Amino acid sequence: MTRTVASLSALLMSIVLLVSGNAFLMTLLGIRLSIESVSPDVIGWVLVCYSIGFVLGTLYVHRIIGRVGHIRAFAVFATIAAVTALLYPMAVSTELWAFLRVLSGFSIAGVLVVIESWFSSRATNSNRGALFAVYQIVFYLSAAGGQLIVNVGDPANFMPFSLAAILLALALIPLSLTRMEAPVIEQVRRISFFTLARESFTGVSGAVTCGILIGGFYALGPVYATLIGLDVAKTSTFMASAIIAAMLLAWPLGRLCDRFDRRRVMFWVVFTAAIAAVAVSFTGAGNPWLLMLLVGIFTGLSAMIYPISVAITNDRMESTRIVAASATLLLSYGVGSVIGPIAMAELINLMGPIGLFVGNAGVLFVLAAITSLRITYTDDVAVKDQEHYVPAMPETSSVLTEMDPRNTEFHESPEVEEMHEESLRHTG
Repeated sequence: MTRTVASLSALLMSIVLLVSGNAFLMTLLGIRLSIESVSPDVIGWVLVCYSIGFVLGTLYVHRIIGRVGHIRAFAVFATIAAVTALLYPMAVSTELWAFLRVLSGFSIAGVLVVIESWFSSRATNSNRGALFAVYQIVFYLSAAGGQLIVNVGDPANFMPFSLAAILLALALIPLSLTRMEAPVIEQVRRISFFTLARESFTGVSGAVTCGILIGGFYALGPVYATLIGLDVAKTSTFMASAIIAAMLLAWPLGRLCDRFDRRRVMFWVVFTAAIAAVAVSFTGAGNPWLLMLLVGIFTGLSAMIYPISVAITNDRMESTRIVAASATLLLSYGVGSVIGPIAMAELINLMGPIGLFVGNAGVLFVLAAITSLRITYTDDVAVKDQEHYVPAMPETSSVLTEMDPRNTEFHESPEVEEMHEESLRHTG
């Protein structure tokens, strides 16, 4: 396993640079738009364009990669992401920035598909669960670290944007120098949204809701922090603490999901997150450390809604349909991430900064009601029959779902099979 991770060091370095640069840029844009006195509803429309581009990217970048190859496609997508970062401070125009956010989302989706397909190609049936976990830990830590970089300069000038572009451009170097053979990318099958909703309405509702909550928070969290008077340093810590909380809560809640009925775990996670959102709306900037604790609880629990939704859905799926179901849940999350920034921006415009968490609380209470009704009127899956819980991260492409340890149709790439056989010959 250590040798496998070492062989993926170039990919991991590209992930660190890419994710930290992208997370840094997302927070930076929210702060800069607030400094420019752009109204929250307009900010929501501008920033949601990233989610639109990302969803489009996950649907169509496979064709580009198949036509020009992995390395060339990666170079194109990473270059587009870096160039858009440089263009933002040249002209503060909401129309231009909205267009650039679509390009950014599309290009980041393309880069992730390339990286994750390479990552998946190195997995075997014995190590893919560990690699799946390594990828997610690196991703979360990089995203949290990216938030802290916001402190390096004044968001009102060009320097932070140049730094974001540098990080995105540097992500080209490790992967471009790799000698690994390019894997074959196949378009992942999806189950119809309505078919999946009939089979697991709680799972689909949870995926959409998680998209609304997390998409709205990542887009408008920096705006909220600026509006309540937090300085740039506290805003970056505010955003980083939310991401770290999501990572820290994954393991203990995963244990609960394996020991108890998952829909009941979902209900209490959602209900607790709703109470935390209400508490945040009353806290404000008067006690910033209490605020960050409550926001950490809210975002950490909200982020857990997606993997629990995946687990609930997979419990009702044949193992051969897990990847297709997961791909549809990812798309459902993407739809929610488009709705979230727009809806929450309108609430901030109407109610002030508390509108973000009042709206989040309302969405969570609706999901809690849906979950309660489904528990009451539909049959449970016995705990002993539940699939093993696996943390699933929505900020990714459908390629990574193939590495899910619950996927019984996973096939090792020919290159990995040959390496495995060679290793057995040497050890034998």
